Amino acid sequence: MKYIFNPNCTNHEREIIEIINNFNANGILFGDGQRNKIKLFELKGKTINIKSFKIPHLINKIAYKYFRKSKARRSFEYATTLLEKGIGTPQPIAYFENYDFIGLKDSYYVSEHLQCDLTYRELVEIPDFPDHETILRQFTQFSFDLHEKGIEFLDHSPGNTLIKKNAEGNYDFFLVDLNRMNFHNSMDFDSRMKNLSHLTPKKEMIAVMSNEYSKLYTTQSEAEIFEKMWFYTNDFQERFARKRRLKKKLKFWKS
Repeated sequence: MKYIFNPNCTNHEREIIEIINNFNANGILFGDGQRNKIKLFELKGKTINIKSFKIPHLINKIAYKYFRKSKARRSFEYATTLLEKGIGTPQPIAYFENYDFIGLKDSYYVSEHLQCDLTYRELVEIPDFPDHETILRQFTQFSFDLHEKGIEFLDHSPGNTLIKKNAEGNYDFFLVDLNRMNFHNSMDFDSRMKNLSHLTPKKEMIAVMSNEYSKLYTTQSEAEIFEKMWFYTNDFQERFARKRRLKKKLKFWKS
């Protein structure tokens, strides 16, 4: 099995290798584990988070061996880049890749486990969540910072930003589920707005985000920002609804 450790996190290399070798038998399942499986492990007083990626199908097994980086490797490398750029994400520890004679068999991404107060999802599902508008505006500032640094987080969706209240009473944001990400020298207006389209279907939240974004992105008016953000949000929601209807039909036909 191939593995790479963060040079700052090699103190427990032997113990982590042992955990990976016995991943299925130990640990506490975090989440539903339907696609990828995440487990928590205690290590010398710290909790580490290990994500075991779904075994790829035949074509991807070959692609991940010869042509593309694995999801585990991308997660590790992107986390390292984010931290270098001053963007919050749980500390990357290592990644592991296991190959058979065809290609990639399984892979694992190891990071510190971060206890959060909420995710963006709570803002969508609980309109009266304490400090709702303040968090939403600070999240928008965080997203603007991503865009200014040329970071296109392709899974910028409700559950993938962890939020913690800090000692000053403000909020810190941490990205997770990192294997789909692009880095640019700059991002144009449409790319920025499209990047925010997966977060919420609620028009009132889009209005607040547009207002806050317009304070920072002064080349477009608040009305233009709202119109474009709402356009891409509606487009995403319609495509998402079509996919769900198609899946239901396929499930019905199979039954």
